[in-house]
Amino acid sequence: MEKEQRYIRFLSDILEFPSVEEADPEGLLAIGGDLSAERLLLAYRSGIFPWFNDNSPILWWSPDPRMVLFPNKIKISKSMRKVLREGQFKITKNTCFEEIMGQCASAKRKDQDGTWITDDMKKAYLGLHENGYAKSYEVWEAGELVGGLYGIDLGHVFCGESMFSLKANASKFAFIQLANELSEKKYKLIDCQLYTDHLASLGAEEISRVAFMKLLQEKSLPDQENGSPPF
Repeated sequence: MEKEQRYIRFLSDILEFPSVEEADPEGLLAIGGDLSAERLLLAYRSGIFPWFNDNSPILWWSPDPRMVLFPNKIKISKSMRKVLREGQFKITKNTCFEEIMGQCASAKRKDQDGTWITDDMKKAYLGLHENGYAKSYEVWEAGELVGGLYGIDLGHVFCGESMFSLKANASKFAFIQLANELSEKKYKLIDCQLYTDHLASLGAEEISRVAFMKLLQEKSLPDQENGSPPF
């Protein structure tokens, strides 16, 4: 049986996305548009995220399967339990979002040339941060910033974007703190987007796009309906 032909949609100024089922086998759904706060929030609420390089147009993705972490399934190794117990690191939230993005952009990553965190992306997500949607977790050692992460908080799902470590275990520490807090607040999941061994070692798993969309579209908890969670 011949496979159905998929055509990637080119976005116009109209604030809309095609259905995620229209994504190609790699997860690419659409090209173009802009990085306005309205479009970015619509994307995340629709199971879509931007991922592109400086020398390419804006690319929008909705992969199948989807890598996620159910917060109560976070895996904490014996060595990490020791790190947590000994108090090597301290955690803060939303104190230096712009610096966290900058560190994530400059972090060296295996099998990756350059960064998708372009200057335009930084500007767009800083705007979302100023409006309470983009959040950062910062990890400190002896008063020095050594790791952290950032993402988009939808009130019942946290859409993780990137994390970095300047010291061993610093990003793990941030991720564990995030998962523990969101578990207490009954969040549905942390969206990790794509599979990595590092995320899998922390308890993240792949689920179908259908299952992901169902969880994403479930109603938030009553005290989260304003779209901005209480922290």
